[in-house]
Amino acid sequence: MEKLRNILYLLVALFIAAACEDDDSFTISSSHKLTFSEDTLHLDTVFSTVPTRTKIFKVYNKSGDGIRCSKIRLERGNQTGFRVNVDGTYLGKVNGYMTSDVEIRKNDSIMVFVELTSPENGKLTPQHLQDKLIFMLESGVQQEVVLAADSWDADIKHDLVITGDTVVKSDKPIIIYGGIKVDSGAVMRVNPGTTLYFHPGAGIEVYGRLIAEGAPGNPVVMRGDRLDNMFDYLSYDEVSGQWKGITFRESSYDNIISHADIHSASQGVVCDSSAVDRVKLTMTSTIVHNCSRDNVSLTNSKVKLTNCQITNSGGECLYVAGGDVDVINCTIAQFYPFSADRGNALTYTNMIGEIAYPLLKLNMVNSLVTGYSDDVIMFYQGEDESVAHNYIFDHCVLRTPAIEKDTFNIINNVWADVKDTIRYGKKHFILVDGDKQKYDFHLSPTSKAIAGADISKMPADDLDGIIRKRNDIGCYEADSVSTDTTIVK
Repeated sequence: MEKLRNILYLLVALFIAAACEDDDSFTISSSHKLTFSEDTLHLDTVFSTVPTRTKIFKVYNKSGDGIRCSKIRLERGNQTGFRVNVDGTYLGKVNGYMTSDVEIRKNDSIMVFVELTSPENGKLTPQHLQDKLIFMLESGVQQEVVLAADSWDADIKHDLVITGDTVVKSDKPIIIYGGIKVDSGAVMRVNPGTTLYFHPGAGIEVYGRLIAEGAPGNPVVMRGDRLDNMFDYLSYDEVSGQWKGITFRESSYDNIISHADIHSASQGVVCDSSAVDRVKLTMTSTIVHNCSRDNVSLTNSKVKLTNCQITNSGGECLYVAGGDVDVINCTIAQFYPFSADRGNALTYTNMIGEIAYPLLKLNMVNSLVTGYSDDVIMFYQGEDESVAHNYIFDHCVLRTPAIEKDTFNIINNVWADVKDTIRYGKKHFILVDGDKQKYDFHLSPTSKAIAGADISKMPADDLDGIIRKRNDIGCYEADSVSTDTTIVK
């Protein structure tokens, strides 16, 4: 028994020795090469002088023997702005942008971390930028991984304060750090085709006036400043909460937003309580989409929304607390994919906590209100019944339990509940794909919003700027339906 035990110990020792000897063996054969998880590491489109996030690729040794890299170097050094860390060693000026004698044992791997802060290129369009990470093997074989990006010069503004009548414009993309404040008495104008890129936490605080007027096919765009992807199928631009949003403070009146695209903010558009005998905001042919909190939040304000798409919100798509609000030919749809605890498509009330906000008027006309839930519309009324709570739903498609008897404030509506809506409320639209974050809120041929509006109360064109030839409910006329369809009056 003792002899057998000694033999087993000897065999184990020989096995360990052989394994160690095998692991410590390094080849100089030119047939043994490294394998890379990426042949080209592309950092997408980036803004010049703005540091990117870190990207990673792995270097594998699947050759069957150890491989030693005599040198790993960044081909163009510091000329391109790429920063590289190889297996814990930063390739910088001190070491000549290289590292030496890097060993990768067989069936092992190392990680390479890459960032970029690209220099300005003096061009108005993105310019391709490229470098190479060169791997010189001890065998004399040279391998490489291409590092690439498209670098775009930008006009970067920090803590911008508007004190007079100012047009915010630039031939370059405009990136906002810290935010924009529009002082009382000042007017900030944004012209068609302007895109404002907001860094996380930045937004617009309006104490004076904001006039953001785009045009059909040439909108004003307000979005986050991340141009890269979170996943292969999902860009950061499609992720909510990328920037703060727009807030109209108590002193702000006569604001205009038209033909704009406001998306992926924390809160899209917020109106603070103010005098309801003055127009606070007129918003026309505008998209407010994919906000992590409320898309449009109106407190005790006089606001008119026409031809607007207000879609997908972690909070309420449209929240109205008191005030005087008109909603004409709007599409309000709640298909927010990031949380099952999302809010309603529409919530309206005359009370916040203990504070009464008389709802002088909520006038919903020719509008489509739908979403995942069976009931996407909620009304909360305070205990004091003397506080005004006036509302009208007129020629709308509403995903909420039907009110059987029309009254003076419930007029010719279509009740799109589960009995007549296939696959929740998605059948109204061309595309609702929450898994891939792809949406097209133009009307599908199966929508009951087609030819259901009151023509006498419709705007002349739709959100796309197309002249309306039928009386379709919502912000878009259905282009997939024959334009010969008779208008219902």
